[in-house]
Amino acid sequence: MASCSSIFVCRSLRRLGVGEADLDDALQEVFLVVYQRLASYRECGKARSWLYSICTRTAHAQRRKRERRREQLSADPEPGTMAPPQLLLAEQRQALDLGQRLLARLSQEQREVFVLYEVEEMPMVEVADALGCPLQTAYSRLHKARSVILNALNRAKLRQEVS
Repeated sequence: MASCSSIFVCRSLRRLGVGEADLDDALQEVFLVVYQRLASYRECGKARSWLYSICTRTAHAQRRKRERRREQLSADPEPGTMAPPQLLLAEQRQALDLGQRLLARLSQEQREVFVLYEVEEMPMVEVADALGCPLQTAYSRLHKARSVILNALNRAKLRQEVS
């Protein structure tokens, strides 16, 4: 159970915009909050939505910290000749990067609904509960998020066909 929770939290933090360099710290912060608030947790059966709400606040705090940093991150070095397994890993990383860029196009509210519903496969009632919004608002945000992502993918496809 703990392993499933940590995987859920890790994926949620990553999809909420926490970078790989900050992921371990954010994961630790989430479970520290869980430990501190576990005694006051009363909503049986809604643990994932409770965890996700903690992830949301932690990811927001991580983004604020990152904005205040003075260090400059450099781009990855240019890839050289790669063996087939390395090529597969590079393709997987490119697919992950594309997914992250698509999620970055969404507003925070749209991204949260999209990730919880489409990726984590939570029922929309739980999604709305986790985000503290009406059910129809959650559906509206999901519809808009899907539209933004499909439009971005269509534009990218057109650019590839032109070039």
